[in-house]
This record gives sequence, structure tokens and C-alpha cells, in this order.
Amino acid sequence: MSTLLSWRPMEPRLVGPGPYRATRLWNETIELFRGGMPLRKHRCRFKSYERCFTASEAVDWLHRLLQHNQNFSPEVTRTQTVQLLKKFLRNHVIEDIKGRWGKEDFEDNGHLYRFPPFSPLKPYPKRSPYRKEVVKFPNWNDFERDTFREQIPGKPLMLNSEMWFKRHSIAIGEVPTCKLIHRRQLTESNLEDIWRSMTLSHLQKTLGLDSLNDMLDIKLVNPKHIIQNVYNVNKQGVVILEDKSKELPHWVLSAMKCLASWPRCPDLKQPTYSGFERDVFRTIADYYGHMKEPLLTFQFFDLFVNVLGLLQKEKLAIEALRVCCLLLPPANRRKLQLLMTLLARIGSNKDLPPLSDTVGTRTLMVQSFSRCILCSKDDVDLDELLAAKLVSFLMDKSQEILSVPCALKAKIEEHVAHLQRVQIKYPGADADSTLPAPSFCHQISADEFEHQRTNGSQEPLVGLLEEIVMNREMSIKEKKKKLKQFQKSYPEVYKERFPTPESEAVLFPEKSKQRPMLLGWAFKKPFQPFQRTRSLRM
Repeated sequence: MSTLLSWRPMEPRLVGPGPYRATRLWNETIELFRGGMPLRKHRCRFKSYERCFTASEAVDWLHRLLQHNQNFSPEVTRTQTVQLLKKFLRNHVIEDIKGRWGKEDFEDNGHLYRFPPFSPLKPYPKRSPYRKEVVKFPNWNDFERDTFREQIPGKPLMLNSEMWFKRHSIAIGEVPTCKLIHRRQLTESNLEDIWRSMTLSHLQKTLGLDSLNDMLDIKLVNPKHIIQNVYNVNKQGVVILEDKSKELPHWVLSAMKCLASWPRCPDLKQPTYSGFERDVFRTIADYYGHMKEPLLTFQFFDLFVNVLGLLQKEKLAIEALRVCCLLLPPANRRKLQLLMTLLARIGSNKDLPPLSDTVGTRTLMVQSFSRCILCSKDDVDLDELLAAKLVSFLMDKSQEILSVPCALKAKIEEHVAHLQRVQIKYPGADADSTLPAPSFCHQISADEFEHQRTNGSQEPLVGLLEEIVMNREMSIKEKKKKLKQFQKSYPEVYKERFPTPESEAVLFPEKSKQRPMLLGWAFKKPFQPFQRTRSLRM
């Protein structure tokens, strides 16, 4: 029988999200245990031992510590505390009174233990194993430049006189007719890159971290899983699998339906007996417990552990878990959705008799399914306690967490629509050319703008003016009109070409003022007879 020791409340620190959170929690728990566990003198087989404790005393004290630690759940059981002390013994956090550890087993009894003289804290890795590939988060300019300019053929725009006057007419309000040119469609690879990068960017922002590299290998994130988890769902939001071989076995689904609607089960054809519901529950738990990998997968263990650091901020934690669950393989997400639906039904079913004589139904569900939902490959972490905390939160908020994040979906769809938006194109000299997508503007300094304004457009404008000057098919009246418009719009360029009025007058030489020769008879006086006759009549 365990000896009850006085409980002295500790002040554990809340370990938030960040690199190596599982390691930080492990070291935090060890420091609290070593710093607060009462040590006293014990006798064993007629011999006294100083500064030690019994196994049961360690279980009592550590169990209370974990229950009052906000990094863990108040539903931590005594059995889970014993399992943690077994890990402590294997990792030489504690040793028996004779200095043995590692292969020794820990049991909840009166065996004596002590702390080794050194502090067995886990070291932090100097470099993250996920540093090799850094995710590139998208922005508008990346896909404008990389996706379209490289894939869409184009030729340089030639600014001729007709094109210039067409654009000049737009500037003064005369807008010509236009047509819409559709951009080239995004490839499947483009869409996958957008979904992966924008989803991880949203997750990083929700967690409030500068990088996800210390907790996630970007190469292991499959964008096809994200897209399928968003769009291939039924009316209840449950994922629809394309590969039916990955579905739950029929007998498991039947057992889950039976227990979810207990005691009214329309598909139940066999007679029930006392304790039948317990056997059905045990059947479901055994199937999930024998899976090769947890539903949240080994590769995402660190990611979900970091989300647990946000549970004090419930809305942020729900949003982070909602995005994390999108990264799961569709088969895992579907199994998780069906399981959490079942647990929610069991928890709200008042007609269902207790499923255990020793613990409550909720505690039983947490104990039965924690390890099949979240655990790590290494058996030295606090995975059991962290999994219990996560499952407890999932049971309360499963409907929100396992739904599709509509805000993220709308944001990505808007981004894709922007990249596929049509262009407005005016008929004219460049009607046959396909121009690359324009880049978005960014603010520059006044000096840089003045330099670009004076130098960047000089050459094409000089060429345009020369083309007007040398055009022999243009009438003098039309040429004067266009030169006047050019002089008004670009006086500096015009003055450089025609610095004096004389240089401009060369284009339009004055006509000769010499009167044309008239016929000789036009200069002679009227016939005298005619004038004389006229005078006589007067």
C-alpha cells in the first residue's frame, strides 16, 4: 500500500509551440520531478537508505504533478504515471537503491528508488533534420513571373506610330474596342504547389512561428492529400476514398454503427446479451489498436505536439488542428472522422450502460484510443500523456476540427483565380503578339522614377518621332497634326530633334510666290470696235 506524501504545489511553466517541444516537455517534467519529489530515510531488509523513495510514493507524487500541470490533462491516470516512471527508469532518470536501471522493470510497490547524481536531461539537436528543404511561400509576383513568362511564348512589343496614337487616344479618353485573351491554364503541378505552400504558410502564421522547419519535413507533405481532403467529401464532411481497399472492414463499420445507435440498432440481427456493448467496444478498440501507424502518422507527431501548446487559446488551437488534419492521408483522415463521431455519440448517449467497472466511459475512451491516434517512434517521449490531452480535446471539438477550413479554401481559390484571370487586349499592330503577364507595381524613389522616365522611354520615342518624319505616304496636313501632338506630349524629345524653328521648317518648304504665266491675249486691251460700239449705245 502506497504511503501518502504531502503535496506541495509546483509552478510548472507552460511550454508553448516551438522547436523541440516534446524534448522541452520531457526535460521540464524531469526537472520538476527531481526538484520536488520528497526524499527521506527508508529501511529495507534491516538496512537504512538515505534520500530515497518507494515506487508507490513516486507514483502518488508524480500523478498529482501531472494532473495539475497545464501542459498535460487532468485526466492522466495512475497507470499512465506508472508507464512514465518506467521510461524514467529506462533512461536513468531514476535508479533502484542498488544503482540498477535500464533493463529493470518498475512496478507500483514498495521497492526503493533514488535519483542519480547527475541530471539526465535530453540534449537539443544542434541542427534540425528538416533544414535541407525550405518551403517557398507563394506571392503574386512568383507565379506571374515564373509560371507564365516562361511557359507562354511572346515577342517584344514594337511601338510604331499606329500603336502610339492608339495608346495616346486612350490617354485622352478615346478608348477603342478590345478583346479578352485567356491565359494559359495552370498545370496540375502548379495547383499542387499552391495548395501545399499556402496551407503551410497559413499553419505557420496560426502557430505564430518563424519557421516550420524544426518540426516538419516539407518533402513529406503531399499536396494531393490536401486537395482530396478538401473536395472529396460527402454531405457530412467525411472524406470519400478513391481506393476502396483502404476503407474500414465491413465488420468494423457494423460494430461502430451498432454502438453509435445503441440500443436502437436497425442492422443488428443477432441477439444481444449482458455485456454485449462492452464486447463491441473492445472489438473496435482492438482493430484501431493493431494498426501499424497512428492515425496522425509518425511524421506529423512533432507538429501535433506543438499545436498542444496552443490549447490555452482555444480558437487558435482549433484552427491549427483543422489545418494539420488536412495534411493527413485521406484514409487516415476518414478513419479519424468516423472514430471521433463514434466517441461523440457514445459520450452523449445516456442510455448506454457503463463500458467499464473501474473507470468512467470518457476515461476509458481516452485510454483505449490515445495511442492509436498519436504516438512517436521513440518510446522515451511523453507521447502517451500528450496523446491523452489531444484526444480529450478532439472529443470535445471534433466537429469543428475535422471540418474543411473554409477561409483557407476561399483564399487559395481566389489566388488561383487571380493567376487565371483574362487579359484585355486592343487591336492594332501588336494584335498577333502574345504579351507576358504584367508584373505588379512596387514603389520606387523619386530619383529612380525620374531616371526611368528620362532614359527608359527615350529610345522608343525617338524612333517613333523619326518614323513620323520619314513617312512619305502621310499627307502634310496629317503629319503636322501628329507632330504637334507629339510636341505637346513629349516636348523634350521633340526639342532635341528640332532644336530651332529652321530645323523644323526643312520638313515643310514654303511654296514659291511667283505668279504663273498667263496667256498673251489676257494682257491685251479690249477691241476698240467693241468699246466704240458700246459708247455709241450709251
